Amino acid sequence: MIEVGPSRKLEKVFLAGLYGSDTSAWEIEQSMEELASLARAAGATVAGSEVQKRPAPDPGSFFGRGKVEQLAARAQEAGALALVVDQDLTPAQIRNLEESLGIKVIDRTEVILDIFAARAHTREAKLQVELAQYEYLLPRLTRMWSHLSRTGGGIGTRGPGETQLETDRRTVRTRISALKRQLLSVERHRHLIRERRRSSFRVSLVGYTNAGKSTIMNRLTRSALPAADQPFMTLDPTTRRLHLGPGLAALLTDTVGFVDRLPHHLVAAFHSTLEEVAEADLLLVIVDAAAPGVDRRVNVVTATLEEIGAAHVDRITVLNKIDRVREGIRPLEERYGPNALAVSARTGTGIPALVDLVRARAASMAQPAASPPTAAV
Repeated sequence: MIEVGPSRKLEKVFLAGLYGSDTSAWEIEQSMEELASLARAAGATVAGSEVQKRPAPDPGSFFGRGKVEQLAARAQEAGALALVVDQDLTPAQIRNLEESLGIKVIDRTEVILDIFAARAHTREAKLQVELAQYEYLLPRLTRMWSHLSRTGGGIGTRGPGETQLETDRRTVRTRISALKRQLLSVERHRHLIRERRRSSFRVSLVGYTNAGKSTIMNRLTRSALPAADQPFMTLDPTTRRLHLGPGLAALLTDTVGFVDRLPHHLVAAFHSTLEEVAEADLLLVIVDAAAPGVDRRVNVVTATLEEIGAAHVDRITVLNKIDRVREGIRPLEERYGPNALAVSARTGTGIPALVDLVRARAASMAQPAASPPTAAV
């Protein structure tokens, strides 16, 4: 099992990204800001950043030779212990960069896996994260064993190889098989729970990470789920009952947040958890209306819902954090159509209207189907 320390010294990292020639300055800025947010969530302090535009990555070092030299100088000047790259790297690229820079090199997927490892609390979540980490590590064993033999800790060292340097590919594959068997047992239990809930009106809260899903869940159900201005605060689905009136209620489930380029290992490992979304009667797609690049984030959520087989589920787009929107919410409401509703989970604005919408959908489903006319004999 992956061991996660309760606290550790913040690690100083330097950020880097490589983008195509047609990528706008605004898109680069937003992507690097998100990477910085992920790095901080993983327990790092950001010492600086550097980007490069080129048609394609260098097969050996990812960045061009001149940029690698510049990164080495800037990272050393900043006192960074690691370079965090905004894309996924091959094992050879990581090895070559580490040799050139003299510091640890971490790609985007590794950062996200590290956050998930720190936030997993239930047995199911821990199994899912460990499986995703092993699947990620398998083709990188040669690099990771030397990587994890360091005693300094930091991002990327929450993996299963830290005290198992002698582990070979066969052992890792055996562990992957064992994790899948354990998850299968947990998934059967989750399936039984979903079957018992099938007669209830089921609502899943989905959205880009840090959009305010847990805060809205707390508002709707008067719960006290952990909510913070950090990505991936919720990994384990949490279900609460929402009373909608006499004889009418809904089961609300808060789910893991989505993010651009969510590692496919995590999507595969969390498939049982994500089935909660695909089998819901209604989705509340929570959108941070005050965040830059709202449309891009909504597109990421839409694509992820398609990937997990939930594109068919009825949905309401909830434009959250309207108390922070400076230029007015009307354009967003018009852009997302009649199924969009503006709310503020912090102030409670729009929450009663959201409850009314959920009540209407639940009542509609609760209506018995009309009996077909009896044929004359």
